[in-house]
Amino acid sequence: MNTSSNSLSQLALQRFKKNFWGVFSFWFVLLFFFLALGAYLIAPDDSENANQMHLPIHSKSPGFTVTMLEIPSAVRTNEKSWWSQLFFGKKMVNNEIPINSYAFEKDQLKVTTYHEGAIEGLEKNYNIAETFPEENSTKKIEAKYIQQKTFLLGTDKYGRDLLSRMLVGIRISLSIGFVAVFISLVIGMSLGAIAGYFGGKTDAAIMWLINITWSIPTLLLVIAITLALGKGFWQVFIAVGLTMWVEVARVVRGQVMGVKKMQYVTAARALGFGHTRIIIKHIIPNVLAPLIVISAANFAAAILIESGLSFLGIGAQPPMPSWGSMIKDHYSYIILGKPYLAIIPGVAIMGLVMAFMLIGNALRDALDVKT
Repeated sequence: MNTSSNSLSQLALQRFKKNFWGVFSFWFVLLFFFLALGAYLIAPDDSENANQMHLPIHSKSPGFTVTMLEIPSAVRTNEKSWWSQLFFGKKMVNNEIPINSYAFEKDQLKVTTYHEGAIEGLEKNYNIAETFPEENSTKKIEAKYIQQKTFLLGTDKYGRDLLSRMLVGIRISLSIGFVAVFISLVIGMSLGAIAGYFGGKTDAAIMWLINITWSIPTLLLVIAITLALGKGFWQVFIAVGLTMWVEVARVVRGQVMGVKKMQYVTAARALGFGHTRIIIKHIIPNVLAPLIVISAANFAAAILIESGLSFLGIGAQPPMPSWGSMIKDHYSYIILGKPYLAIIPGVAIMGLVMAFMLIGNALRDALDVKT
């Protein structure tokens, strides 16, 4: 039995490896996973939620470069641990000011704030001893606090680095996928297995619940659950997960109804095994193949639903970066000559969703016993 199982698994793996788009999508998703894990290590803006604003340089095109003056904060806060910075970013304690020019004169640092065209920038003077108490050399101040900063994907309407927001936003999309799929699998597998195994009135009651839930539009049900639980990050996870279990339950029910008639299940009953053990140990492992395919499709659907909720303003709340909320904030810029502000997160959503759908198709072909 184990040898046969291993052989079938190896055969399915070999089929999957032969599917170019499936393998490509797998590595694409894996790349996004590592980018999400090390987002704050990679992002140019490693502040919490990548929320460092620079209003004078809002809505700049990709590749925009500006001279940035960093003013140390007089308020000292406790530094986060390395692990905390990795997952949540650094506390934003210093103030960054975009400037056009600067000059050191005696004990003063004179700067002209960033401006474009006929608009003149403000001239500001900073006392060196008071502003930079830890540095006593103009060369050190220039090297440490005045730098050229390039925004590879430009800036959003608040002057935040779009690349950093995109990298941190990957976490939202992947997290909603994992949590929603996990919730849907737990509920769907449980109810589907119980309905298919016991049948009768139990099956009828569960199918009634499934049909009622199925008849309600998914997005409408998610919005209703979200409004009932409140707006927020975790509420969206729960809401999406609670609406995606129906398809899982229907598939599991159908698979279990066929598997429970197999001889090894009859043998397990003859040996006196309980219903719970038979379902968990003997039936569920043999119905996992279609569940893997459904999970990949549900992962993609969860990302789309979360993006839609964030676009409507009831998903992840500001300043937490979400690709859907980025589109919401900038969709009007499409007709204002800066469509990239909405297109970049839109393309990211499309690419990630398509990758999961291609993985699902490749898994379906690899696990199909008829081929």
